[in-house]
Amino acid sequence: MDLIGTFIQFFQSGGAFMYPIVLVLALGLAISLERWLFLSRSYRANRSLWAELLPLMNKGNLDAAEKTANASDTAIGRVLGHGLSRSLANGSRQDVELAMEESLMEVMPLLEKRTHYLATFANIATLIGLLGTIIGLIKAFTAVANVNPAEKADLLSASISVAMNTTAFGLIAAIPLLLLHAWLTTKTSELVDSLEMAAVKLMNTLGNRA
Repeated sequence: MDLIGTFIQFFQSGGAFMYPIVLVLALGLAISLERWLFLSRSYRANRSLWAELLPLMNKGNLDAAEKTANASDTAIGRVLGHGLSRSLANGSRQDVELAMEESLMEVMPLLEKRTHYLATFANIATLIGLLGTIIGLIKAFTAVANVNPAEKADLLSASISVAMNTTAFGLIAAIPLLLLHAWLTTKTSELVDSLEMAAVKLMNTLGNRA
């Protein structure tokens, strides 16, 4: 309970600039949760579809593999579906590769969507904190200008302590947002790598079949 009370006092002492930092943090956490759920679902759906497609491709049943891939709205279904369709249309190896590369370029923005906002929000939180501190310091020095010299040191010390709260809170918000950005970027890269690996395996399967 003391911890909560300390945080409330810390927040109230920071002034009006604490509220936009809270808003930025809340938006960042909401985006992080949505992206984590989306990427987790995409990863599971891709693995499930790949488990269906791989046996069909190994058996050379490309017609069934193409229908299964195109019937799915997963990222791996889109990429491999384009490649299989081009292969069944008697496209060359280069045509198949280009079809899958084009599809991958369409899929990647969906996987990376909104993740870059987290780094931006982290910078915004830090800058708002610094701005709050600077304005607080300006007010503090203005307030002590006409105060008794004996009281200036104590009053200025207390005012600076309060003004620094916004910078501290800005950093408290920015650090987890940067960590979440790095983590989600890593998960997205792993998902893209798995799509590229699936495309390579399809090309190898087509090469062996030829």
